[in-house]
Amino acid sequence: MTNTELNLAGKTGYILTMGEILVEIMASERGQSFRKPGTLLGPFPSGAPAIFIDQAAKAGGRCAMIGCVGDDDFGALNIERLRTDGVEMSGIAVVKTATTGSAFVTYRDDGDRDFVYNITNSASGFLSVEYVNDDLLKQCSHFHVMGSSLFSPSIIAAMKKILETVKANGGTVSFDPNIRKEMLRVPEMRRALDFILNYTDVFLPSGHEAMLLTGATDEKGAIAELLGRGVREIVIKRGKDGCSYLNGQIELNVAALPVQEIDPTGAGDCFGGAYIACRAQGFSVEQSLQYAIAAGARAVTVSGPMEGTATLAQLDEFIANLSE
Repeated sequence: MTNTELNLAGKTGYILTMGEILVEIMASERGQSFRKPGTLLGPFPSGAPAIFIDQAAKAGGRCAMIGCVGDDDFGALNIERLRTDGVEMSGIAVVKTATTGSAFVTYRDDGDRDFVYNITNSASGFLSVEYVNDDLLKQCSHFHVMGSSLFSPSIIAAMKKILETVKANGGTVSFDPNIRKEMLRVPEMRRALDFILNYTDVFLPSGHEAMLLTGATDEKGAIAELLGRGVREIVIKRGKDGCSYLNGQIELNVAALPVQEIDPTGAGDCFGGAYIACRAQGFSVEQSLQYAIAAGARAVTVSGPMEGTATLAQLDEFIANLSE
């Protein structure tokens, strides 16, 4: 371990996240359009922070989430999945007057996806400082931020409160920018992302996102700028090209596992959940990266955003089967 490497182990508090909880309903065929009737699959429990925390809990982390669902079957579906997989549920509120969020997704022939979201006007749109569970916050040793969750000024204000409290209490923060083109329409997004980066210990961008919040023109310059701002670890998710870890003194590159992609939704969230949970349990960076790679790879082999989350034992079996 280098003297700049972050130590997430040895703390008994929660890995906590906050944000959207929704159901995902998927087109059954590639190239299918929502402009005409077609067969749909779902509902599946979803939401980037919900997928992250579900994977972290299944990987052995002590996990909790702050969020809102409606008093409906979609909300019950998510609550049951998260509870079953080991997530502490006291931070999730049921809003009687709202419906649970939703996302409809189509898959293009080239593999890209298009989403139709109902988040801002759903129960998740109620998220604000008043929904922050102070008991959970006191017990939080690590907070994870998903950029996709910054969909309203009220949730941005709540995120800021949590970040300031967690850091003041000696906790750590990870940040996955997870920005889709739909979210960039929110005017407050850039300022909020920049604020969060100032509190970030572990930055988990995907590919080009490494440069998203810097003035650099290439990845090397972006990494230097991020580390100079106080980020302790950068883990770049590179999809089929694996991942890279950098902390200013060492660089590790881990190859991807050879799998047949069925559904990429949630893979990056599973990667992050496995990585943070493993680090929190005292695993080495190298071992944590291997489990993260496996979690992301396993996720893409299953249809449905949260259907591919896995325990460490399941990831061990997955890796062993691929090596046969």
